[in-house]
Amino acid sequence: MSGFVFSEKPIEIVEGDGPYLYGADGAEFLDFGASYACVPLGHGHEAVTEAVQDQLSRLTYVQASYPVAVRTELYETLADAAPGDVGKVWLCNSGTEANEAALKFARSATGNSKLIATMQGFHGRTMGSLAATWKNQYKDPYEPLAGDVEFVPYDDADALREAVDDETAGVIVEPIQGEGGINPATTEYLQAAREITEDAGTALILDEVQTGLGRTGDLWAAERAGVVPDVLTSAKGLANGLPMGATLCRDWIAENHGSHASTFSGGPVVSAAANATVQTIQDEDVPAHAAEMGDYLTSELEAAVGDDVRDVRGEGLLVGVEVKRGANRLLKELALNHGVLALPAGRSVLRLLPPLTVEREHVDSVVDAVAEVVG
Repeated sequence: MSGFVFSEKPIEIVEGDGPYLYGADGAEFLDFGASYACVPLGHGHEAVTEAVQDQLSRLTYVQASYPVAVRTELYETLADAAPGDVGKVWLCNSGTEANEAALKFARSATGNSKLIATMQGFHGRTMGSLAATWKNQYKDPYEPLAGDVEFVPYDDADALREAVDDETAGVIVEPIQGEGGINPATTEYLQAAREITEDAGTALILDEVQTGLGRTGDLWAAERAGVVPDVLTSAKGLANGLPMGATLCRDWIAENHGSHASTFSGGPVVSAAANATVQTIQDEDVPAHAAEMGDYLTSELEAAVGDDVRDVRGEGLLVGVEVKRGANRLLKELALNHGVLALPAGRSVLRLLPPLTVEREHVDSVVDAVAEVVG
């Protein structure tokens, strides 16, 4: 029986190795989106696999109120990796849980209830995160959602300034909108958001579930803008394919948070995977490689597809190709005829977010495939 929540693709995946996935029939695919940015180090990375196997042999699970060395190490790893003084860490299992916690912490720390999110933004599918997500198609079946959420245009500092007041608990923003179409915010906008929220005593929440951990060419997209948020959320690639999310907070948020918990918060096995992932990303300067490959991917796409597409945009290895006809039909053609797995970002954008370890030959294959299907 197939799952009723997901629309299953006509390809059964049985194995992965680096940037490649393999079907049950032996077919080989380049993973430029099948894993939702969840394997920044590629499939089957040795350091992650060894860390998981070692931890499984000793301790699979104990709840988070009991200290466990591998979990404590992850707290320290993430605190050290975080931008500025965003050093208090709460662990969970997914991006929507990380954002759910961020919204709760903003309300409890400020004593206010009003939340501000952006048009075209996406923050998850649980009830609180969904309330801060823009598209009605995700929300309508589940109304009423958590209230007191106001939406403002993305990358519009004047609209944000007008919306924030002394009753605002938090502002949640993606540095680059993923699901909304690969829309990067300007540095000026993110810096203005920091100034506006700081002046109002409001929490600035940066949703880096997709942009974090080197995806944009820096460890965090916030670093490129020179912005230190009050709360930063991370997930997807945090444990290189295992379910892990994190909500990182400044002291004033952490000191005033309400009661919040999760049974599987920082489980030992996923903590081991996350430690290995984050440390490898830093030790091997993976963000710099992502920046190099992202520049190469973008420039090669621009040269190859030219006027056949409306736009090529993004940062690092989070790249969107806005096409002139439906994205889903082109994605099917890429997969079945060219062995390239990618994602949509809305109806008209092909989203490319491969492992950050891809090399030029992988990029060349994907560029050739995209050029053929859009031509």
